[in-house]
Amino acid sequence: MDLASNCKYQMLFGRNLNSITCKGLALIVIALFLGVVLLPLLSGYGGIDKNNLDLVYSRSLSLDSDYGIRKDKFLEVPQIVWGLNNQKIAFARACLTARLLNRTLLMPSFSASLFYKEVDRLQPISFDKVFQFDRFDSLCKGFVQLGSYPDLRNQTGVFELQKGSGRKWTAERDLDQLKQFIKDPFDGYEVIRIVGKNPFLWHDHWPVKDYARVFDCLVLVDEIAKEADRVVSKIREVGKEISSKIGSEQSDFGSDSSLLEPVPYVAVHMRIEIDWMIHCKKLERKLNVSEICSSRQEIMERVGHIVGLKGPTVVYLAVADSLLEDSSILTGWKDGLLPVEKNKLGVDGIYKKYPYLIQSAIDYEVCSKADVFVGNSFSTFSSLLALERTQKMIKMGITSSCGADVRWPSYAYNILGESNGPHKWMTNMSDTSLKAISYGSNIISC
Repeated sequence: MDLASNCKYQMLFGRNLNSITCKGLALIVIALFLGVVLLPLLSGYGGIDKNNLDLVYSRSLSLDSDYGIRKDKFLEVPQIVWGLNNQKIAFARACLTARLLNRTLLMPSFSASLFYKEVDRLQPISFDKVFQFDRFDSLCKGFVQLGSYPDLRNQTGVFELQKGSGRKWTAERDLDQLKQFIKDPFDGYEVIRIVGKNPFLWHDHWPVKDYARVFDCLVLVDEIAKEADRVVSKIREVGKEISSKIGSEQSDFGSDSSLLEPVPYVAVHMRIEIDWMIHCKKLERKLNVSEICSSRQEIMERVGHIVGLKGPTVVYLAVADSLLEDSSILTGWKDGLLPVEKNKLGVDGIYKKYPYLIQSAIDYEVCSKADVFVGNSFSTFSSLLALERTQKMIKMGITSSCGADVRWPSYAYNILGESNGPHKWMTNMSDTSLKAISYGSNIISC
């Protein structure tokens, strides 16, 4: 009988392992067993082996993961700036970057004021003053993770990652750089701090579905949500008053009786302020297209031709403050459509209590709850609303709003649609990047 067989025989039948050689062989077997079982588990604490980089990278980019996000490694990003929805996109991009690096994103600062060039005039506002911190982590658990600065242990230094810039800094180079920071020695740092450009300007490496997953986790703090509800209630009250005047308890809004309770309303994101018109005219020349700018008259005419839209119906106008004193935006609408804005509703006092960012968040919420939304497909504000409303329809089992009467429809007034009305709008959830939403497009699925 050979040595291995003899030792095996002794172990199986409970006999003492008196042979020193057998004891040595047993220890070797145990060591090999522990190495096979424990090495994969321990490797996560000492960095990522080069051979496993592709596996980790693909895991980081996948939508669903059972691995979770490390809570002892963090990513810090620059202050997030510009308009509300630019900031939401920048925040989501920062979250997805942290996910790629398998790190928790340190809660960033948003900007309460709207300044594009005067950086020193930006008013920082903490994320948790706008959105619910704990609710975000609960809804996005296992996908992305937010952390706060008190979570830091300060056991290692901070490594600063300088984002590249310029035309030569391609998306491929940017992604290659990020992949390098999954490995040691960079992965050993407790905090990686990205310096340079605002995250909105970073290269985009993620599909629309990943962004939508992050957006779904953004829930307004109670104070702001209640203010938006007050505005919505005021809009619906106006609708009830109109209905009672014509001897009807509710407005006639198409054939879907489910939309009659509560009284429905239409929200129109009306982009006709001077700075927007200058921007969109330049964009039309640059892109050689004519479906970006829309005049006040064109918007009113197209909204009035929405198929199935009957009066009396309240039309809430989400407009820039510079237009609130322009009474012309309230005249010339089709009979049966009653346009209102903040001043006419008597809710301007609600908005004036808050900085620009919060005002925009309230208006966004009011538009998101509208029974019908009409916006401009080259506006980030409108595009994110169309995305959110598309998500609502998908959750209801509706895969397409094109050519059908559905709940939560959206339209783009800058593109001509059926019966001279605005074009139906549904976000392409299979898109491989957020470019169409970030910068606008006249390709809107329907």
